[in-house]
Amino acid sequence: MAKSDIDILIKLIAKLPALGTRSARRIVLYLLKNKQSNLKPLIEALQNIEQNIKTCPVCGNFDTTETCAICADTARDDKTLCIVQDVTDLWAMERSGFYKGKYHVLGGVLSAIDGVLPEDLNISALIERLEKGAVREVILALPSTVDGQITTQYIVGKLKQFDVKISTLALGLPVGAELDYMDDGTIELALQARKVI
Repeated sequence: MAKSDIDILIKLIAKLPALGTRSARRIVLYLLKNKQSNLKPLIEALQNIEQNIKTCPVCGNFDTTETCAICADTARDDKTLCIVQDVTDLWAMERSGFYKGKYHVLGGVLSAIDGVLPEDLNISALIERLEKGAVREVILALPSTVDGQITTQYIVGKLKQFDVKISTLALGLPVGAELDYMDDGTIELALQARKVI
């Protein structure tokens, strides 16, 4: 039996993180009952994103401009660079409102189990940024997981050749935690109490 368009939509929405089939059905039903006020604007927003979103060639963030708004902001501190696993972590740091430096998105962490190698991450672009000499401190804001710690140690080894202070987030981040799940106050405390490696 052929699936209806509604079934296909439910299946697609159910693939989104933290949603299952039951939640997807409720979302689809809500959208269908409120087509003008919710469905149409959602469709337009998704089309705009699909057509206009770009990955920043400098840091790896998403934006609708060639260079993202954070990298283009001359008021931000060029001397401090925060390295994060993914864009969700960058957004979590921004949500806290405390950090005023620039970012570098790795696009993952090293993982022997998943076969993620250094060349699979955005590490060569990080080295290129540091070779320009403007950065004075690198903050490693990677997950407190085994893979995150292995990635931290790998990057520390790569950065030893540069005259930069290397620090990691500290206080308040439990082992195994990811930035996206931390509240703003915890992120701020972790930044304030960061420790030099």
